[in-house]
Amino acid sequence: MWQAFRNGSVYDLRSGDPAEDDPHGGHPWGPERSVRARIVAWLLLDGPPALPGRVSSLKLAGLQITDALDLAGGSVVPYAELKHCRFEKEVLLPEAHFTTLRLVDCSIPRLEAARIHTEGDLHLPRCRIHNGVRLTDAQIGTDLLLNQAVIYRDRRGSSIMGDGLSVGQDLQAEMMESHGVVSLRGAKIGVSLSLRGSRLANPYGPRALNAPQLTVERSLYLTPAGVSPLQSSGATPARGTRVQRFECQGGIRLDDGRFGDAVDFAQARFELQSDQEVSLRRVQTPELRFLGDAPRRGKVVLSGAKVVNLVDKATSWPGPGRLQMGGFTYENLVPQSGFPLSRRIEWVSAATAEYNPEPYERLATVLRNGGEDADAREVLLAKQRRRRETLPLAAKVWGFAQDWTVAYGYRPGRAALWMAVLWAISAVAFSRADHPAIKPGEHPHWNPALFTLDLLLPVIDLGQGNYWMLRGGWQWFATALILLGWILATTVAAGATRLLRRS
Repeated sequence: MWQAFRNGSVYDLRSGDPAEDDPHGGHPWGPERSVRARIVAWLLLDGPPALPGRVSSLKLAGLQITDALDLAGGSVVPYAELKHCRFEKEVLLPEAHFTTLRLVDCSIPRLEAARIHTEGDLHLPRCRIHNGVRLTDAQIGTDLLLNQAVIYRDRRGSSIMGDGLSVGQDLQAEMMESHGVVSLRGAKIGVSLSLRGSRLANPYGPRALNAPQLTVERSLYLTPAGVSPLQSSGATPARGTRVQRFECQGGIRLDDGRFGDAVDFAQARFELQSDQEVSLRRVQTPELRFLGDAPRRGKVVLSGAKVVNLVDKATSWPGPGRLQMGGFTYENLVPQSGFPLSRRIEWVSAATAEYNPEPYERLATVLRNGGEDADAREVLLAKQRRRRETLPLAAKVWGFAQDWTVAYGYRPGRAALWMAVLWAISAVAFSRADHPAIKPGEHPHWNPALFTLDLLLPVIDLGQGNYWMLRGGWQWFATALILLGWILATTVAAGATRLLRRS
């Protein structure tokens, strides 16, 4: 091993039997495959010089590291890569400095790496870590890889403690299994954070992913991944490739997060308890792709979030009382798989257990800005109908009358139709009315149709209404006609104004 370090070659003690060489299996490894952790630390911290023309590096395969590997506070210059190794006790790397560290398919009791600093990558793919990983305030120069890792919780319930973590490029944790809380509070990711195909489970607490104030310069992916070993990150799976969805058993918290490109929930599956949430409070992102399966229990919270494009489908949202959207703003709707207006109105209604006009008005504004004026009016009509449910009895009756007659003014054609019907009926009625002239000899010819129209149309004078005297019930009938004319004409005018105006 000493000589392999000096010439940069791999020191491999594997037997060639896959079952025997499995670091996660139950086959014991004897002293012939063991090395003391103190020797590994000696090589990494103060190893011998490289042979001429060589670069010293520690490359081990199939070894068992006895005792705890303690590199806390040390500066490790050589490249370090350990594959298919077993660690007898925890790996202690707090405040250590590395160029690049790769632990591939290793069995590790626990990894303590708070405030670790790497100039290059930190790789932990396919590792099995039995008591959690601590990466609090760690600084990773380029990529952090946790693909296909299996990580169990520590005594505090955390599988990955990465609060304050900083990653220069990508954090890839694809097809990872986590049995505890993944905590990334205040973490900063320089490019993208990928949890494609991962399975997060925390039946012991409220959340499986706790990442408030997370900053990702590009995108967060909670999407499927192809299970083929040749599948590259983010590529479309080849035909016939088995696809593994992102699954989460427990709540997700992304409150106050900032995402430069998108948050993608395509085909994501959530298994929540009644008191758990998919929380996106005050999230800011150009695009939210909410295309997973609607959770059967728990809540989806979008309060205060700001999104430019909302890409969603009707089957992704939970039912009434389990969706909160107070203060949620979005500029464009990009529905997938069919999302009729009736379902969109139900979506808004589900978010307002108690009447709140804001979600209705936001949806109407977005539809109007997209040129869907008729749909925007339907949404505002639904808002008035929902508001009516909160009114006292008398106001409810008046609301029903407004809805039935003129649809609260959002269907001006109906008001015009009522005006035409009133005109026709009233003209027939006035044709039989006694109508003495106010000033005999100074009046036009009696025309009941024009007289009725003069009463119905406010402001406009057709030269009929001021020349005839009505008595008794006809006078009351004319007064009612004038009031109805004002109401209906105002409704028609308001509707026409909405048609011509873009706001």
